Amino acid sequence: MSHPRTVLVTGGAGFIGSHTCVDLLAHDYEVVVVDNHSNSSPRALERIAKIAGRPLAGIHQLDLRDHAALSRVFTEHDVDAVVHFAAGKAVGESVRIPVEYYDNNVGGTTSLLRAMREHAVTRLVFSSSCSVYGNAEDRPLTEQDPARPTNPYAKSKWLCEQVLADVCDRWSDLAVLSLRYFNPIGAHPSGLLGEDPCGVPLNVMPYLMRVADGRLPHLNVFGGDYPTPDGTAVRDYVHVMDIAEGHRIALERIADASTGTAMRVFNLGTGVGTSVLELVAAFGDACGREVPYRMKDRRPGDVPCLVADASAVAQEWGWRPTRGLAEMCRDSWRFQQLNPLGYLQ
Repeated sequence: MSHPRTVLVTGGAGFIGSHTCVDLLAHDYEVVVVDNHSNSSPRALERIAKIAGRPLAGIHQLDLRDHAALSRVFTEHDVDAVVHFAAGKAVGESVRIPVEYYDNNVGGTTSLLRAMREHAVTRLVFSSSCSVYGNAEDRPLTEQDPARPTNPYAKSKWLCEQVLADVCDRWSDLAVLSLRYFNPIGAHPSGLLGEDPCGVPLNVMPYLMRVADGRLPHLNVFGGDYPTPDGTAVRDYVHVMDIAEGHRIALERIADASTGTAMRVFNLGTGVGTSVLELVAAFGDACGREVPYRMKDRRPGDVPCLVADASAVAQEWGWRPTRGLAEMCRDSWRFQQLNPLGYLQ
């Protein structure tokens, strides 16, 4: 089986998708992007081309659930494989609007699978999430740990994995790698690409960035009474460039005969837990100022601790994160300094 050369990236203008596009272009892939820009900027696509020094092979603004429009993308481009990021991704928001999350995340995935089947595209790298583990044991989590999702976002990712597994059972040519990555932060070292969500950020790092530059008054820390060393939630933060490289390696490995024609799951993380207050302190060191925060009650659906055991992907693929927390914070702050209004300027 040959390695894919033309890759469709859904959600390619988003945070992780845009960084993955840069990495794919740097390794001579042709990249086609589909994004509805519900939580991303088209300007990110211009930055991708600037960093890579060459254009994307195609850019299409559409919703994956618009099946006719999506099918036309496959007709226009000779797609070899798909990397599927497009989804809502905020825990708190998913609790408020669960129907929309299931419709978007699960419905978009099933529409994509139909289009792939119609156009005989048989390789898919799926952007899953550590949140599927839910309220798990206080230890690094392996792929064999049971899924216990606690919120609609996590449940939607788990449902997508089950759909993909079922489809693999029926569609013998389909090969899927599902990457359960932990908490991506950071930015491209150039400062041209970073995390710039629309509206008020729903994830901790872009919120921290806007507090540090004065656009927001303080960070809300949800939960100070968890069974963790300082009472705040512990997460495994991993640099977005390491995550991007993991997706590109997945594309290389999905072409190997040893991968087989079925779905496999891999964790991507550092294996190091960092509490919210530790992250606040590290970001304060990076930006050279104290970042104000206020303690709030726990949010529904949040869990105390999520840390990866990523030994399986290290052993099978040789993937290991190479960037530490200080670099993640420095790169995030560089993006904020160079882009005080995000992609708007």
